[in-house]
Formats: sequence, structure tokens, C-alpha cells
Amino acid sequence: MIDEILPDKVRSSEAFHDPAGVMLFPEEAALISKAVAKRRHEFTTVRHCAREALAALGLPPSPILPGERGAPGWPDGIVGSMTHCAGYRAAVVAHHTDLASIGIDAEPNAPLPEGVLDAIARPEEKDRLRRLPGSPHPANWDRLLFSAKESVYKTWFPLTRAWLDFEDASIELHPATATFHARLLVDTPATADRPLREFHGRWLANRDLVITAIAYPG
Repeated sequence: MIDEILPDKVRSSEAFHDPAGVMLFPEEAALISKAVAKRRHEFTTVRHCAREALAALGLPPSPILPGERGAPGWPDGIVGSMTHCAGYRAAVVAHHTDLASIGIDAEPNAPLPEGVLDAIARPEEKDRLRRLPGSPHPANWDRLLFSAKESVYKTWFPLTRAWLDFEDASIELHPATATFHARLLVDTPATADRPLREFHGRWLANRDLVITAIAYPG
């Protein structure tokens, strides 16, 4: 499903349940040895997806350990992103020579909990949401906005190694094309090798999920 909103140069794998018998590398297993079952399942399955996606690029299985701020540690020369929510896990990867960064996010297609929109949305974003088509459109717009912001951060961080707050990007959703545009409102850190002004992404709503993706060419 997620491959519908990603370019051909990206390899992906997704799961709608947690398969039995999936093994972790010892160093991965050590990280979740004391975690609750839910956390162990999502951690394990999303790494299974990641290894399937890497195999599609011709790469052997390897540990995928969380690094700074939890960002996945991909093999040299690889960019990628992972996401998980109830009933869904996915991972996407590409060669760095093809894309500079990728960010994906999946969320349940349901309204955000009370108060969350006020915490994550800028005033102009709330105005845009009010102007979007109402039911029976397939997406919950507030949840889609949240997901798009998550994909923006996951694309931004590998390029900058810097934090990005929710209010540091202004997002406009485009229902007619199932795309979104994110305007970055902060200066690009010196740690990045190029100025970052905007990201363009795609989204879909299907199987009670909203999924967003950014494939940034650099």
C-alpha cells in the first residue's frame, strides 16, 4: 500500500499483523528485553519490514539500532524511514545516490484526541483545515496534518541532526491531488549541507489508516 505514494527508486515493506517467528539480532533484542509485549512486537515487526526492504536493494540482513533521537541506524549509503501504529508497520529505504532523505508516518484514520490539534497546529493550518471538504471524505484532516508533520520531522532530522518543533513547519494539504506542501519556518542548521526551505509529500487514506510520505531528492 505505501508504495503507491513513493517513487520507484524506493523499496518498501509493510505488515498488517505481527508475524510469528521473527528473530532479532542480539543487540536489537537487548534493547527491548524489558519492554512490554506491545513494544516488543512493533519493534520486531518493523525491523523485519526494514530487512525485507533492504533485501530488495540487494543488502544482507543487519542490525538496525536506534541512534540519536531514536532515528534508525541504516547501513552506509542508505536512507530510510520506519513507522508503526495499531495494525500497521512499514519501512522504506533507498540508496543515498537516489534520494537525500525519506520520511514516512502512519496513523489510525480517526480524529485526534482532544487538545492535540491545538498543540501541534499553527493558526493558519487550523484555518486551512476548516476550509477542507467535510465528511464523507476518506481522511480525517486533523490526523492527516499530524501525520504529515511527523513525516516532515523524519525527513528533516537525517539532513540536519537538529530538532524541529511542530510549529516550525507550516503544512498545506491538497485533497484533489492527495499531496501536501510543507514550508519550513526555521533557518537550516549549519550541520546540513544544503538550505532546506520546503518539502513536498504524498498521502493516502485506506484500511482505516492515513499514511504520509516524503521522498526528498536534495
